[in-house]
Amino acid sequence: MKKQGTNLDRHCSPSERLPRRTTPKSRQDLPHSLGPDTLFIVTYMLQSTQSLSVAGRMMSAARKAHSQRVGDESYGLNSYLYKEEVKIPHKKKKRKRSTNRHDPQRKTNERGRVGNECGRTWSCEIEERHCQLEPDRFPMSDRSLPLGSPSSNRATLLSLRVSLSLSHSLSLFPREEEEEPVAAPLLSPPREMASHIVGYPRMGPKRELKFALESFWDGKSSAEDLQKVAADLRSSIWKQMADASIKYIPSNTFAYYDQVLDTTAMLGAVPPRYGWKGGEIGHDVYFSMARGNASVPAMEMTKWFDTNYHYIVPELGPDVKFSYASHKAVSEYKEAKALGVNTVPVLVGPVSYLLLSKPAKGVDKNFSLLSLLGKILPVYKEVISELKAAGASWIQFDEPTLVMDLDSHKLQAFTEAYSQLESSLSGLNVLIETYFADIPAEAYKVLTSLKGVTGFGFDLVRGTKTLDLIKGAFPKGKYLFAGVVDGRNIWANDLAASLSTLNALEGIVGKDKLVVSTSCSLLHTAVDLVNETKLDKEIKSWLAFAAQKVVEVNMLAKALAGQKDEAFFSANATAQASRKTSPRVINQAVQKAAAALKGSDHRRATNVSARLDAQQKKLNLPILPTTTIGSFPQTVELRRVRREYKAKKISEDEYVKAIKEEINKVVKLQEELDIDVLVHGEPERNDMVEYFGEQLSGFAFTVNGWVQSYGSRCVKPPIIYGDVSRPKPMTVFWSSMAQSMTARPMKGMLTGPVTILNWSFVRNDQPRFETCYQIALAIKDEVEDLEKAGINVIQIDEAALREGLPLRKSEQAFYLEWAVHSFRITNCGVKDTTQIHTHMCYSHFNDIIHSIIDMDADVITIENSRSDEKLLSVFREGVKYGAGIGPGVYDIHSPRIPSTEEIADRVNKMLAVLEKNILWVNPDCGLKTRKYTEVKPALKNMVAAAKVLRTQLASTK
Repeated sequence: MKKQGTNLDRHCSPSERLPRRTTPKSRQDLPHSLGPDTLFIVTYMLQSTQSLSVAGRMMSAARKAHSQRVGDESYGLNSYLYKEEVKIPHKKKKRKRSTNRHDPQRKTNERGRVGNECGRTWSCEIEERHCQLEPDRFPMSDRSLPLGSPSSNRATLLSLRVSLSLSHSLSLFPREEEEEPVAAPLLSPPREMASHIVGYPRMGPKRELKFALESFWDGKSSAEDLQKVAADLRSSIWKQMADASIKYIPSNTFAYYDQVLDTTAMLGAVPPRYGWKGGEIGHDVYFSMARGNASVPAMEMTKWFDTNYHYIVPELGPDVKFSYASHKAVSEYKEAKALGVNTVPVLVGPVSYLLLSKPAKGVDKNFSLLSLLGKILPVYKEVISELKAAGASWIQFDEPTLVMDLDSHKLQAFTEAYSQLESSLSGLNVLIETYFADIPAEAYKVLTSLKGVTGFGFDLVRGTKTLDLIKGAFPKGKYLFAGVVDGRNIWANDLAASLSTLNALEGIVGKDKLVVSTSCSLLHTAVDLVNETKLDKEIKSWLAFAAQKVVEVNMLAKALAGQKDEAFFSANATAQASRKTSPRVINQAVQKAAAALKGSDHRRATNVSARLDAQQKKLNLPILPTTTIGSFPQTVELRRVRREYKAKKISEDEYVKAIKEEINKVVKLQEELDIDVLVHGEPERNDMVEYFGEQLSGFAFTVNGWVQSYGSRCVKPPIIYGDVSRPKPMTVFWSSMAQSMTARPMKGMLTGPVTILNWSFVRNDQPRFETCYQIALAIKDEVEDLEKAGINVIQIDEAALREGLPLRKSEQAFYLEWAVHSFRITNCGVKDTTQIHTHMCYSHFNDIIHSIIDMDADVITIENSRSDEKLLSVFREGVKYGAGIGPGVYDIHSPRIPSTEEIADRVNKMLAVLEKNILWVNPDCGLKTRKYTEVKPALKNMVAAAKVLRTQLASTK
């Protein structure tokens, strides 16, 4: 082989011209900082327009080779990593190829053989060299070495050099001998596209994981069947992102139930009640923690920050023995790698994990969870070590608690944690990801000062003020993962606006240090717009689901790299303009009615104590009245009826008959159980938000726009695209029918305006509170129509009121003001004798208890049992609540059936802090997801407990 003749060798000193190795001696022979530190340099001589095509295709080959190399030692470095042949079209008549190997028309060299006739083929090899290439060492003439015939009909490619850090480089050589230098102009090298996805939906485009999970839980399929569905979903997600040219593809964002629960399993932090004896945590223990089992309750479940996703809250204490008990993060990285996809493993950061935990039962509530940091970091180090050994080059830690108001002690924990992890992380690129809000200035300072961290991810959609912090000071040489594509809504990105933001950031952090990303995980949006074949075409053009957002990220990255897709950007601009000018978005009458709300607080004229007296005279309820929250089990037959009616396979009369029969069954069951205030069971409803949205103007609906709420539970949020109004009554027909079936009070069931807002994909072209006021007016009309129809108890659910609370304290007062006001608008016009209920669940309510009181509802039912009765502590601390209240007495998200004694014990704890004349007895939440075999005995025991306690209270009196 020739030792000279390449422009690499011409500019390496003799000591630098090291012989090639066919394989690296060890991992240490590989560069420690590939990927982001790579610089692509293209030099070629322009002799025809075809040279642009050749250079571009050669660059593509180099990028492909490089992507295969980063973080991957399995292939073994040899004399070339990638070889590609590039055909150059030529219009000249093809000449007969000589068979004489000495013929000068047939050029050869030791690297390969290429004919110079028409349609000639160029080949390239990417080789490992131990010579750092620096542009200033190459004069113009030396960069212009022609490698082919000087014919003007041929492109003359000079060289492609890929320069890597730590004096490693890759060099691209065409299979042609060199000829004399010919001066030629140089073109600017194209930049490498840098794109990243924080996380991706795990349920599947058509809820494949949901059905696999529920089949497994029901014993209808095996663990192997479940694992096969999961593996197929992961594979399709990784390949989808790889096909979209995403550079930083996440792994370990998949979960069978919840990513925080996955971390609990990884750390071996299993509460003792589940009987885990050590070893790798399997499905039995994992799902028992999530759902409970026949003998023990599930762990607490609460909202993930201000989203509708729920996580399983870790239960920790000083006696927890942490151990590496789930190798899922490493297994999934290897799984992706085997598919040819190099991923970025994602872990819930150690500090956020602790801050999102709670003291276990029996542990002092003032116990410092951060005191456990030193105990969990050894497990993180083990995981990191295995990921490094598996070939990972990047690792992502999600630390979303950094966007919250943290004191100095909590901020110091981040510094301590990553200082202790620094040596373990050596040789890895480390990304710390934050999302959901602006990061406070002090937290930003702490974050950007962390040791051993390569890049920082920020939500620049909900965290627009973070831009000012970045502009003020961003650490030199670090990567900025700019979350400009909204991961929490379904509106198409304004690409022009995002590109403008990115261009500004590029000037601050540097061209090679900016990565286009999503604002947060795409877990919180629907999966793929392609599956929406029935959606209005104009509205569809305004939208982007997770799959489309991946494309948006790639398009922005391409534009930054100088490869802007003008047609794609133009179509995006057209859709943006269409949405702004569409007459279906604005309703002047609705705008006027909402504007007229200003100037009143919309309170009922009489105080709650007087109203409760008037209602008791009319309703004549016993002490500790029993009720349920609204929904009853949705059977397979019931779902079939709704589906067939929607598909026009059965008539309206047949549909009404079937729903009427179901309502009658539910009413009779409640009467047999001797429940005091009944519900009709909501058999006509698919979802508590979608059902109302379908009957309100300004809403659009999807067929497969499912989003995970918790476990296998998915919701299909409606899309609020325009002004909201109620064309006609929505629930009066069914509620009136149900009331006619019984002499007992029948609740009219409505979803409140704040919950409809927070559980929808909301328009982003006006403030959220304006949309909420519009919904409140629509619900107000429904409340008043129910009252006219003789419904004396009306429940307006605000399950998501706490969920929408901003993460930053400085923004919370304004939110609570308009959210509470919206609820009061809905019922301010009813009579004193009409009892207004509301319901809230699965959030932390203690910090907003005064706002809950300010809602001025007559009765509130609220989740309590799954959260270990934390709600009661606020009343123990002296908060006085004068309205009716029903803290949940059992957890409906677990198949476990509580005993009469257990429920009675819970109610007695409530009686210790609440007056008996205001206390109600009810489950935590609706019964939609349970089976009748679970519901009947649980409600029977609930009613029995109430009766036992009534007898005890009467005898005490």
